Amino acid sequence: MKKIISVLLIIVLAISVTLGVAGCGEKETSTLNVCIGPEPESIDPAINSAVDGATLIIHSFSGLVGWRKNAEGLLELYADCAKELPAATETQDGKMQYVFELRDGLKWSDGSDLTAHDFVFAWNRAIKEELGGSYGYLFDIIDGYGEGVLNVTASEDGKTLTVVLPIDVPYFLELCAFPTYMPVKESVVGDESWATEARTYICNGPYKMTAWYHGSAIIMEKNEYYHDKDAVTMDKITFYLSDDDGAQLANYKNGDWLFIDSVPINEIEALKTDYPDEFKITGQLGTYYSCFNINKDLLPSTCTLTGAERITAMENVRKALALLIDRYYIIDSIAQGGQLPASSYVAMGLTEPDGEEFYKRAGHSTEYIGYYDVSKEAFAGNVSAAIKTLKQYYDFDETTQKFTNFPTFDYIHNPSSLHQGIAEYLQQAFGVYGINMTISSQEWNTFLNTRKLGDYTFARNGWLGDYNDPISFLDMWLSYSGNNDIQYGKGDHENVAHYSVDATPLGYSLKVTNGTWAETYDAVIALVKAEKNQEKRMQLMHLAEDLLMQTGCIAAIYYYTDLFMVSTKLQGAYYSPLGYKYFMYTTIAD
Repeated sequence: MKKIISVLLIIVLAISVTLGVAGCGEKETSTLNVCIGPEPESIDPAINSAVDGATLIIHSFSGLVGWRKNAEGLLELYADCAKELPAATETQDGKMQYVFELRDGLKWSDGSDLTAHDFVFAWNRAIKEELGGSYGYLFDIIDGYGEGVLNVTASEDGKTLTVVLPIDVPYFLELCAFPTYMPVKESVVGDESWATEARTYICNGPYKMTAWYHGSAIIMEKNEYYHDKDAVTMDKITFYLSDDDGAQLANYKNGDWLFIDSVPINEIEALKTDYPDEFKITGQLGTYYSCFNINKDLLPSTCTLTGAERITAMENVRKALALLIDRYYIIDSIAQGGQLPASSYVAMGLTEPDGEEFYKRAGHSTEYIGYYDVSKEAFAGNVSAAIKTLKQYYDFDETTQKFTNFPTFDYIHNPSSLHQGIAEYLQQAFGVYGINMTISSQEWNTFLNTRKLGDYTFARNGWLGDYNDPISFLDMWLSYSGNNDIQYGKGDHENVAHYSVDATPLGYSLKVTNGTWAETYDAVIALVKAEKNQEKRMQLMHLAEDLLMQTGCIAAIYYYTDLFMVSTKLQGAYYSPLGYKYFMYTTIAD
């Protein structure tokens, strides 16, 4: 009954919103219907960690800096709430500072004044552990982060914001355009439910939320108090909420929705033929992977290994399972979107100072510790190596060519024909060798929370860069990161002293043998964020990725592409390789 009511509500909304009927003497309102995903887990800028939630936030909020499309069709940073993009200057004590002068007359969507003090509050709120935000660690490049109060100050009149950094970082202005760096209104966010209803969702961006039909649609209308409201061309946007890609495609085909961010995998080939101008495959800065919870043990009950030997055994088991995955089968027969197989975690497309892509140097400086050859020619050898490794820990029946005592484990994913298809393939690929993997599909919000809490063994995962630097893929695995779903350095893993790192060849004093995750991985990331030399930063980040891949917890599958449908009627939309979709400056052709 709940599903029937939801469908009826969508139908009613589609009729009422699509018509956009104006009353007598009123101007007709331009209305756009799109679907970028299901009900968001959160659209609080300090809590959200999902791309669909980020798209909703960038339509609702305006940061110091934003992204826009230039005359050449490329995305560029521009001053949004700030009057101009400042350059870093050195302070008397050798630190670096950015001074942002805010535009005059900035307002919240309720008409009240917005000042630099709102940024100071929002940023310090985002780092509070009790808030439970995912991205507090993104502020660790700002002076004062370790003391719990950021060195960010507003002038008395609220017109100037000064931000002090221990050293300059090349991506700071990109961070200022990221949703977590958006301002929030202090008098509103004290109620934790403020970001769940239109009435209390006070924002400062191009749109304000006027209705939220939970599970069905979010309606946004142009914010009359936005500083650049005259540039916003679409009066109203209805973001329909759905994780059913079949239903999304049906609504697209009948013309109700002019953009959808997902399509059924069994329709991809037909869409390429039937909708060549509307079915899009674009580049995306991300990696699709499956992840193991580092606190879950997959060894048989008869295994007597303990301590470091048991930890090493689990690392070997996880890496062996990753070797059993035929990535070319997945991208050719399931994903079908021009993806490339991934042999490491940091996505392709990120370059080092000499122009070489970061991923091409992954693992090249060390012996094999978790990277893998994903070429078609290497697959048979990968499988043989995996079986040989697993025979060390599990009983193997040579007659059936199956393992007989591999514990059953579960794989979780969120609803999508793509994720379901990959899950079923993994189940089959492991099952050939007697490894029983069950599958559980969880609705989006539940799925994100399950991973975040570490209440799983094996899970679907993916990461899109937050900005154009490899550190965006690496600092999420800090022991104190809210995005650390693998649970590195958390729970039972907090005190595990198993990891070694030697940065002395690079000129640093860091050398740890059998240290904890915090003593090794966190320490390497700290060096990255304190290093001014870009070549050395890259070398340190390769050390960090080595530690990640050594654990075997990340089974990289492919480097993302972005697949979506956009009507030829929709003019002016643009898309970021970070996954965001921009509809503020669109029009609909007749």
